[in-house]
Amino acid sequence: MESVAESRTADIRPAAGSHRHLLIGLITVLLCLGIQMVLSASFSSRPGDREAIFLGRHLMWLTVSIAAAWLASRIRAEQLRAWCPVAFWLLLLLLVAVLTPGIGSRINGAQRWLRFAGFSLQPSELGRIILPMLAVDRLLKQQEQGRAGIRGIPQILLPLLLALPLVAAEPDLGATVFLTIGYLLALFFGGWPIRCFLVCCTALLPGTGLLLLLKPYQLKRISGFLETWQDISSAPWQVRQSLYSLGTGGLEGTGVGGGWQKLSYLPEANTDFVFAVIGEELGLLGTLTVCLVWLFVYRCGISVLNATSQRSFRWITGTTLLTQLALQAMANIAVVTALVPPKGVPHPFISYGGTNLLVSLVAIGLILGPAEQHTSSTDIQSNR
Repeated sequence: MESVAESRTADIRPAAGSHRHLLIGLITVLLCLGIQMVLSASFSSRPGDREAIFLGRHLMWLTVSIAAAWLASRIRAEQLRAWCPVAFWLLLLLLVAVLTPGIGSRINGAQRWLRFAGFSLQPSELGRIILPMLAVDRLLKQQEQGRAGIRGIPQILLPLLLALPLVAAEPDLGATVFLTIGYLLALFFGGWPIRCFLVCCTALLPGTGLLLLLKPYQLKRISGFLETWQDISSAPWQVRQSLYSLGTGGLEGTGVGGGWQKLSYLPEANTDFVFAVIGEELGLLGTLTVCLVWLFVYRCGISVLNATSQRSFRWITGTTLLTQLALQAMANIAVVTALVPPKGVPHPFISYGGTNLLVSLVAIGLILGPAEQHTSSTDIQSNR
C-alpha cells in the first residue's frame, strides 16, 4: 500500500506540470506586451531611430535573459547553496566597483551602473536574487544545527549589513528598501522566529532618524506627493504627466502607438512609467488585464512551488523571489497612479532595462527549477 507521502507527491506532479506551462505562458504574455510597449514608449517628438535602438537593445537583453533563465531552471538546490557565498562576494566586488571613480558610470547624479561593450549592468539588481538565497542558506544551516534564535541574528544579518551601505552610497534609496524587504521575506518564509524580527526592529528603530538625512530632491518628491491629491498642479512633473496619461486613455485607450504623453511629456516612458503608457494606449481595460495577469502569475507560481517541500531551500527561495516580483509590479503601479511618492521602480518583464529583465527572468527560472521532493510525512503536515 503506497504511503501518504507517495500518494500526495503523485497527485501534485501532474498539477504542478500544468501550472508550470501556464506560468510560462503568462510570463510570455507580459514579455510580448513589454516588447510592444518598449517600441511604442520609445518614440519621442524628435525625429530619428531612437525607438529602433531601444527595441534592439531590449531584444538582445531578452535573448540573453531567456538563456539565463533556462540555465537557472536546470540548477539543483544543492548547487545553488554551494554557490551562494561565492555569488555574494562577487556581488560585493561589483558594488565596490560601481562606486570606484573611473569604473562606475554616473547618470543623473547617481553612480549605479557598470558599462561594458555598449551595455549597462546595475549590480544592486543582482542582489534581489543573491541576498535572499544567502539568507535562506544561512537560516537553514542554523536550523540544521539547532542555532536558529537570537544568538544567531548577527550571522544571519551580516550579508545584508555589508551590502546595504554600498547600495545606499550610490545613492539608491529604492533599491536599499527593496533589498531589505527581500531579505526579510526570505527569513519570514524560512520560519525565522518572530522574536528575532522583534529584536531586529527594536535595534533598527533609532535608524528612522536617517530620514532627516534625505537629500533635498527626495524631500521635494515626498512633499509634492502629499500635495498631489489636493492640487494636481503642485504634483511632481512625472506624476502629473502619468496621471494625465491614464486619464487620456479612458476605458479603451487611444490604440497602440497612439499615445501623446510619451512624446517628450512623460519622463522615463519606456522604463519606470511604462504602465502609464499602457493606460493611455490600452485604457483601463489594458491596465486591469495586466493586474489580472499578475494575479494569475502569483497563483501559478505558488502552485509550482508547492510541488516541493515547504522546508526546502527551493520552496523558500522561490516563494521569496515570486513575492518580490509581485511587490515590485505593485510598487510600480502605485508610483504611476500616485499612491506612493515617485521612485524609479521598473515594471518586471514590461519595462525597458537590461539588468531588471535579466534578474526577473532568472527568478522565474529558479522558481521552475527541479523540485526537492517531500521526504517525510512531517514535511507534508507542515505544508497544510
